[in-house]
Amino acid sequence: MSTERCPCLSGNPYDECCGPLHAGAPAPTAERLMRSRFSAFALGLPRYLLDSWHPSMRPVTLDLDPAQRWTRLDIVATRSGGPFDTAGTVTFRAWWRTDTERGTLEETSEFVREAGRWYYVDGVVA
Repeated sequence: MSTERCPCLSGNPYDECCGPLHAGAPAPTAERLMRSRFSAFALGLPRYLLDSWHPSMRPVTLDLDPAQRWTRLDIVATRSGGPFDTAGTVTFRAWWRTDTERGTLEETSEFVREAGRWYYVDGVVA
């Protein structure tokens, strides 16, 4: 069991936070799915990102830039997306860096829950 801190910066160990979701457990909320998707970007897990994307919007492939490191996630706001909701939004700010650049991404992401699983649908970049 790993006690390494989860990349999503929840404060919990990876094995108790995003690890189980990456292994196939359903996210209980839209925010938890958002956090697990950030961690998947940070850890280079394109298969998880594709699997957690709603089929109606999912790209065929996803190529991650290995030079881009995702370093910090802040949840700015959530609306709905709880364990009994069928839709929700999460606004977040994520920090990234390469060897030559640094930047942030701010997005309001839309999520839906179908058959007990949350999916990322789409997002609007601020």
